[in-house]
Amino acid sequence: MHLDWTALGEVAAVSTGVTVAVVVVFALGVLGIARVEATRDGGGGSDTLGFAQAGLCFLACAAVVAYGIYLIVPQFH
Repeated sequence: MHLDWTALGEVAAVSTGVTVAVVVVFALGVLGIARVEATRDGGGGSDTLGFAQAGLCFLACAAVVAYGIYLIVPQFH
């Protein structure tokens, strides 16, 4: 049995990188929600930026999850 260690290393590196990126983007979405809550608690400012940040970040996370499901399920190809 022959293992292609280079390919295994590439898959591990890419999956680790994407995982870290998705976690960071999700955390930025949570930060956007926190900005909205801070604004509502009397911090002044507008809710729009926080909602936009949270919406875009959570949409990006959902897109990554949907793409992963697309890659796993053969009926979608």
